[in-house]
Amino acid sequence: MELKQDSDLSAIIKMLPVFGKYSNLAFAYVELFGIAPMSKHTAKVRSILDVLRMVFQAEALTFNKTRYSISHAGIAEALNIVVLKNFSERLENHNYLKKVMMGISEKEGRESGKLKERDLRQREERLMAGYARAAEQVETPTMKTVPPACLTEEQVAANRRRLKAMIQQIGG
Repeated sequence: MELKQDSDLSAIIKMLPVFGKYSNLAFAYVELFGIAPMSKHTAKVRSILDVLRMVFQAEALTFNKTRYSISHAGIAEALNIVVLKNFSERLENHNYLKKVMMGISEKEGRESGKLKERDLRQREERLMAGYARAAEQVETPTMKTVPPACLTEEQVAANRRRLKAMIQQIGG
């Protein structure tokens, strides 16, 4: 039993770098499950932290077969909301945290969509500005107007051959 506890504690310690600066929030969340003393419940602590580790590493969670992308800052915000909420009883599962994360994920998705839309508009404006400048610099060649009656059959045939060669060069 001591070996199992030692392996659980070792795994918990090895998980800490995954949470980075949010490791204190992860442990505060674990405390909401009423695990005291921790030395007797190392397997449960490891299990809870393992779920958080998977969310942190994937930067996403799955709930009801739907995947929600969420940033590390969003996960920390959700953990902070859950930790600061006064629960009358200990937590039994991660459902409350998941619901909070889903809301934050949707908010991040909307903000991300707005940023992508703004970036796309800026790129379009830059392209259109470059196109307008390029169009101003290009001089359009003027064509000679030759009445068709002045061309001989040989000239018409030669023009058709040149036109056909140009079209083939272009790839048509």
